[in-house]
This record gives sequence, structure tokens and C-alpha cells, in this order.
Amino acid sequence: MKVLKRAKIPMKINNCIVIALAAILFSCGDQSQSKTPEQQVIIEVAMNQLAERYVKLALLVGKHQDFYIDAYYGPSEWQEQAEKLSLKTLLVQADDLLTDIVQATATAGEHLRKDMLLVQTRSVKAFIEQLNGKQFSFDQESMALYDAKSPNLTETDFDKALTELDSLLPGHGDLNPRLVEFKAQFVVPLDKLNKVFVAAIEESQKRTKANIDLPENESFTIEYVNDKPWSGYNWYKGNSYSLIQVNTDFPIQIDRAIDLASHEGYPGHHVFNSLMEKHLVNGKGWVEYSVYPLYSPLSLLAEGSANYGIQVAFNHHDRIAFEKNVLFPLAGLDASKVETYYQVEAILGKLTYAGNVAAKRYLDGQIDKQQAIDFLMKYALSSEEKSLQRIGFIERYRAYVINYNLGQDLVKDYVEFRSGDDDNKRWQIFADLLSNPKSASMMVVR
Repeated sequence: MKVLKRAKIPMKINNCIVIALAAILFSCGDQSQSKTPEQQVIIEVAMNQLAERYVKLALLVGKHQDFYIDAYYGPSEWQEQAEKLSLKTLLVQADDLLTDIVQATATAGEHLRKDMLLVQTRSVKAFIEQLNGKQFSFDQESMALYDAKSPNLTETDFDKALTELDSLLPGHGDLNPRLVEFKAQFVVPLDKLNKVFVAAIEESQKRTKANIDLPENESFTIEYVNDKPWSGYNWYKGNSYSLIQVNTDFPIQIDRAIDLASHEGYPGHHVFNSLMEKHLVNGKGWVEYSVYPLYSPLSLLAEGSANYGIQVAFNHHDRIAFEKNVLFPLAGLDASKVETYYQVEAILGKLTYAGNVAAKRYLDGQIDKQQAIDFLMKYALSSEEKSLQRIGFIERYRAYVINYNLGQDLVKDYVEFRSGDDDNKRWQIFADLLSNPKSASMMVVR
């Protein structure tokens, strides 16, 4: 698709001239004074040209790493014309772009745009440096790529939750096999998985559409796949369309239907990308949001909002009622133990950062692969097979793991600090955050 241009002067004007004119405007007179329409246009064109350089730089980086570009729906010719340049050349381009963004002037309504363009470009530069051989520790990498760092936790932080589970799960001894046996009662049979998942995604879609104005043409396709390092994935194709893939390598418990439906679909990744395309790319002509580098600050918001969005769409009472009355019967499962099941799930939620600790120690060389698997089995309570899959994810995506739990906590704090207990306001603030993205440091509640 073509990205709408809002500028009313010829776009063939030299980039440097436009940026220089904008800088002169910024330096002359009081910044707080309103600009003339002509001045506004010059400033806006300069920002649009910086955004275009950012998109093209990201596409060039994608030539060095196959899954760096997670989604792109900007001008097709930019992608077609992207050639593989040396990493040294890309670093020079990144530095030049950063210098020009810092010096650029933003109109009254574009300060957040400039801030996000700056933090996104810094992330691109860090990734180029990483590809070029620069070594980052886990925390350095997460700060450089995602603008955030996971809490520094230890085994002691997880021991209390393990004790709680020990008293709640049937049986005695090692928690891992006891949990596997308990959860086996809630596995959705493969021949009923599609009915269950479709019901879950239709309900999450209905709840989201009642609260967020989505594009009329938004749609999705579901596929079931195998041999992937993730449990679900949303491939956003542009024009408000997503391909949602669900990995069936491992048994899928009943609660994962709503989790995946909300996380990958509504009000998760599908909605996030649709709103960015609708409001920012099509509505404002902010072309930088037509490209989504996977290893970027946008991912912390994307994964965090997708996880928190589950709670926005389904409060605890609504979720249990819907599962007992709709999903359990569709799956042919006994719903009599659903309350106990969610007590267990609540405690497991306290162990979510164990994955971050395992990833940090493994990638920083403090423990080897088997020790990382053992740590996940004990403190994340994943089976040996599932722990091995998680290590595969960590090896491929590295510090990306912080985006799920830390991202969720940051988004939750940001939204609920502003909404309190008002459900309608929570939806409003949540939707506004997706339509006007912020990085982690911008979301911290102060």
C-alpha cells in the first residue's frame, strides 16, 4: 500500500536543505510561539524525511538478519530497492540519522513522534553494533534494544511461590511432575482445538470491538503449525489483516485459548498493528510506523500490551464464567475444578520472571545449557521438553524475553495509574497507548 503524504510542498527538496531550514526556524525566536502554516509544513516535511531514512535503514538491517523485520507495509519500492550494504556503512547511516533527529524541530503535536523516532533509531544502531560483533551483557542488550531492564531477582524471590504450590497441588514430592499431572486434566483435545480457539477469539474480538474503534475491514486467518520456538505468533500483513499461527507441538491447556486469542488477536498484536496503521501511517502519514523491527522498543509495548490486554478484555469473573459455560463444554472437559486451576495459575504468575533469570545467566555465561534447563524446570515449572523449547527461544531471541513480563507490568502500571477501577477509562487509556506508542522509559509511573 502507499503511505499518505501530508506535506504540501514538493517532496523532491533536498533532505539537508529542509532539515537545515527547520533548524533555522527552531533557533530563531521563542520556541513557544506558534509557527506560521508555512513554517509548520517545513518542520513536518523535515520530520517525514527523517522517518523515511529510519524506515530505509531498518529495511537495510533486515538484509543481515532474516527475522529482524517482523512487519512492513510501507512503499513496496523501498523494500525492493534495499540492497545489502556493509555493517560499517549502516553504522555511519545510523549515526548521521541520530544526529539529525536530535537537531530536528518537532511541531507541538509531534514531540512524542520525535522521541520515539530517536529511541527506535538508537535501538537500530545497537542491533547493527551487535551484528558487527559488539558484545552486550543481557542487561546491556535489553536496555539498548528495548529501553528497559528486568529486575535483578534470585531463587529466594521464587521460593515462596513454590511453597504455595506445594500446599495446593495434589500429591507429594517434586512439583514439576505433579503440576504436569494436574494440568493434564485441562488439555484441549487436538480434534476440538479449532472450535475452542475460534470461540475464544470471537469472544475477545466482540469485547474489543465494543470498546475500541477498529477498521471495518480488519480480519485474520488462523493456522496450526509445528516445530516452532514459540507457542503463538501474529504475522501482521498490513491493511488490518493478520495471520495468526498456533503451535501445537505441546499440549494446550484450556486457559491458553483465551490467552492466545487475546495476545495474538484482540486486543493484542492484531489490534496494536491495526491501530498504528490506521491512526499513524494512514491517518498522519508517519511512515516510520509502517516498519516493525522485532528487536526494538516497540516490541516491549507490543508484547506487554498483548499480555495485559487479556486482563482488559476478560476480568477474573468474566473469564471463569466464559470458560465454564462455553470453552469447557466445547473441549469436552470437566469444569468442576476450574477455580482450583486458576488458583494454581495465579501462583505460577509469580514465577514468570524465572525465565528472565535463566536467560540472563545462560546468555551471560554464568550457567550452561543443562543448568538453564534445570533452573526452568525447578523455578518456572516447565517440563523438560518445554524447558528445552524455551532455551531454543532464548538462544534465538535473547533478551527479547523481558518484553512479555516486564512489558506487561509496565503497561499495567501505566494504564491503571491513569484509570483506577474505571473499566471504560481503562479501555480508553489502553487504546490510546496502542494508537500513540511509548517506549518503556516513557511509561514509567513516577
